[in-house]
Amino acid sequence: MKFILGRKKRMTQIFTDEGRSFAGTVLVAGPITVTQVKTQETDGYSAVQVGFDVQKPQRLSKPVLGHLKGKAFKVLKEFRVDGTDDYTVGSEIAVDSFEIGDKVQVSGTMKGRGFAGVVKRHGFHGGPRSHGQKHSEREPGSIGGSGGRAGGRVAKGMRMGGRMGNTRVTVTGLRVLAVDPKAGEIIISGAVPGAPGSLVEVIAA
Repeated sequence: MKFILGRKKRMTQIFTDEGRSFAGTVLVAGPITVTQVKTQETDGYSAVQVGFDVQKPQRLSKPVLGHLKGKAFKVLKEFRVDGTDDYTVGSEIAVDSFEIGDKVQVSGTMKGRGFAGVVKRHGFHGGPRSHGQKHSEREPGSIGGSGGRAGGRVAKGMRMGGRMGNTRVTVTGLRVLAVDPKAGEIIISGAVPGAPGSLVEVIAA
């Protein structure tokens, strides 16, 4: 199983030898350090904990520093794996573990957009722009809460205005377009969630 952590950098284009162009997202990925190996016998499941992006040791508590053997990482993530024989504490996983053409899925936190109405949040069309409409061009309209199936209340799952974004999103069906081990960069096809500089997880599908 292949996996790595990185930060979103920018979008670009990749041209093939046939002249086709593909949109891609540049990620500055790895290296990540294995900080703990969990096995079925000791922990009840198989997983690998990794650390990414170093920081000042004084920003972490002493128990965490002791667990990390004195190293200070900003990010600690755990990945479930089928077997842990290939992983040892202290070893590093770099971006060159991926190859061009690998199918991957990318997870990240999408941009927060604050409070949004139903037109922006759910794609409502709003009301007509004529025939006596005054301020209801972007209103949701009736929600049918006076009786019937709703029973005089707002039914669960009703599409209404509210906070939009700032949620974890996983995009599947992507593939690796390019890998640059020297720069520590990997280019993934299409767009991935998050703002530039945000943390993303790349897992081989």
